[in-house]
Amino acid sequence: MKHKLLLIFLIIPLFLSAQAFRNYSNEFLSIGVDAAGLGMSKSVVATTNDVNSIYWNPAGLVGIEDYQGSLMHASYFAGIASYNHASFAMPIDKESTFAISLIRFGVDDILNTTELIDNEGNIDFNRIQLFSSVDYAFNFAYAKKLIFKDLKFGINAKIVRRIIGDFASSWGFGFDAGIQFERNSWNFGLMARDVTTTFNSWAINEDEFNKIKDAIPGQNEDLPETTEITKPKIQLGVAKYWDINHFFNLLTEINANIRFTETNDVFASEVMSVDPAMGFQLDYDKIVYLRAGVGNFQYITEFDNSKSLSMQPNFGVGFNYNGIKIDYALTNIGSVGNALYSNIFSITIDYSFFRH
Repeated sequence: MKHKLLLIFLIIPLFLSAQAFRNYSNEFLSIGVDAAGLGMSKSVVATTNDVNSIYWNPAGLVGIEDYQGSLMHASYFAGIASYNHASFAMPIDKESTFAISLIRFGVDDILNTTELIDNEGNIDFNRIQLFSSVDYAFNFAYAKKLIFKDLKFGINAKIVRRIIGDFASSWGFGFDAGIQFERNSWNFGLMARDVTTTFNSWAINEDEFNKIKDAIPGQNEDLPETTEITKPKIQLGVAKYWDINHFFNLLTEINANIRFTETNDVFASEVMSVDPAMGFQLDYDKIVYLRAGVGNFQYITEFDNSKSLSMQPNFGVGFNYNGIKIDYALTNIGSVGNALYSNIFSITIDYSFFRH
């Protein structure tokens, strides 16, 4: 069975290599989940160890001792878009864990004006309809301790469903995989997203497409491509815990987010681009948390063709008592320009505290 799985992982990338790669595809899966992780600028790949590890690094799920559940809500673009996440995890035995999660990113009540003007040039506002553009991701993860001491491995299978009103919809699938290693007060992590590439197949409503086909001369003449393939991405992390005194502890982590394409990241080439991020978490007796981080370093080209470096700072706080953890983060999906900062809330419940 293991040999068959390995063969599948090797064949899929070769089969998909003939399709069209996308540098930016399924980008809603790059936003992140859990206010605690977002407050640290997503620098948690080496230390994540609760139910939200299904997103950050499934290897961290091994740290779960009992049932855990998590919910998160965020609004982006001044409330235009809503972003929600729910996850659940349970240990299978002392060596392995299973988890599931659902992500929804959607913009609702969009005006459909394709029939606003009839064939005779008359405007009828009663012909305006509303539709939604919604992205879903269903995740199933498995994590296990490996033979080597302090080494953990996890894999995440995801199903992606994207719907744009009655115009188009798609199904997609892919895999993420991660490892974590801990030694003394140091932690190391590696997360490979879309490790076999993520494949999306679109179905386009040709009747709706024909309504806008000739609306602008020279545009919308041909149906768009129906296949998207997302390139793999890698996130590396190293972290260290510091015991300040009996009550205070400090966690620091540095991550490197790697894309295999040329972008506006601070370190970029034709082969790959690297976006560094760093975050810290100060806690008082594992009850109250203060978090901060900085990441998403990007070069911005100005109107005079000069370039300036931008970065995204993040801030967060958290409270943990009797198995209930409530976290808040002030962060930004856009990170550059004048995009508004967003307030993100999440709650995580650990059932082990209720068994006592």
